Amino acid sequence: MKDRLANRMLVAGVIGAMSLAAVNLPANAEQQPPQEQQEHKQQDKQDKKQQHEQQQEQRDQQQQKQQEQQQEQQHKQQQQQQQQEQKQEQQEYKQQRKQDEQQQQQQKQEQRDQQQQKQHEQQQQQREQEQQHKQQLQEHEQQQRQQDKLEKQQHEQEQRQQQQLQQRKLDEQQQEQKQEQKQEQKQEQQRQKQQGKQEKQEQKQLQQQQRQERLSRERQQQLIAQQQKRLAQYREHLEQQQRVAQQQIAQLQQEKRMAQYRFQQRYLERMRQQELRLRTERAHDYDRDPYFYTAPNYRYTRGGSDYETNEYGAKVLRKAVNSGYDEGYNAGRADRQDHWAANYENSYAYQDANYGYSGYYVDREDYNHYFREGFRRGYEDGYNSRNQYGRSSGGTYSMLDAILSQILNLQPLQ
Repeated sequence: MKDRLANRMLVAGVIGAMSLAAVNLPANAEQQPPQEQQEHKQQDKQDKKQQHEQQQEQRDQQQQKQQEQQQEQQHKQQQQQQQQEQKQEQQEYKQQRKQDEQQQQQQKQEQRDQQQQKQHEQQQQQREQEQQHKQQLQEHEQQQRQQDKLEKQQHEQEQRQQQQLQQRKLDEQQQEQKQEQKQEQKQEQQRQKQQGKQEKQEQKQLQQQQRQERLSRERQQQLIAQQQKRLAQYREHLEQQQRVAQQQIAQLQQEKRMAQYRFQQRYLERMRQQELRLRTERAHDYDRDPYFYTAPNYRYTRGGSDYETNEYGAKVLRKAVNSGYDEGYNAGRADRQDHWAANYENSYAYQDANYGYSGYYVDREDYNHYFREGFRRGYEDGYNSRNQYGRSSGGTYSMLDAILSQILNLQPLQ
């Protein structure tokens, strides 16, 4: 654009110079020929025309320049407007972004508030649960105390009932004694006759025992060896049973069977004392122990097999039945107090069956068998508050003689 303007200005300068030269021509026009004059005229016309065109062109250039300026000004205005629009858009974008950030912050704050509220609710719920748990524990302890109190009252009531029964029996006995006073003379005569017969029988038994031969030395040594082996095995067995007992005690605590728990604690304490006596026992004098030189005089059957023993072994078997009955009675009564279903086999004392066993004279399997026979019957009596198989004397329960003889079924050897 600038190059075109410079060319036009250069042409205008040339035309102006030629016009000046033409002005000076009239002075010599008279001297020039007519043809040249015409040429000069034509040249003047052309110069004028060119000058007019240059002027027109200058005006056009000015107009074009003005238009270009206007266009440039419009372009600037458009650029300014675009810049303003861009600024406005940027400001709107910033405002929108700011609003979005504020909304995000508000949402985050709401989330934090919700989390805090949730944590607060959880903590409140946890505190409420802890309070409920404490309250349940307190209620349970109160119920347990009430239950223990009821058990104690029930036990006292049972004791009072037993005392009343004993008093009734005493009254009945007194009445019977009054009625029997008239027959005392006849009964005394009969007793004297019976005593005479018993004394004769006892004399015969003493004579038979005196006539019994002592066991041979070889047989005595065999019995002593069996006894020493029996004691060693029994000591080892007692150690194993202590671990089993502790597991059952923990189970009773979980089941809240407090009466059965106390019974088992007493049983274990007696077993610990029994084990302590066994371990602290001095060396046994086998030569002076009559069991090891007395011949067997009884036969009994267990598990389809026959066994022989003397009076000392038979005494241990009787003790097994009576000890089992006593422990079974107390175990059954404890389950009844705990309102627990009857199950004598579940009792640790029944499973152990070693209370009262010293390790002497009979095998542990024999003692366990007859202990459990007594325990089962004692448990049934204790659970049902009756005395079908045994009797009570001084707080101790023992088997009736007839039932005891039926269980052992000791047959005298011919």
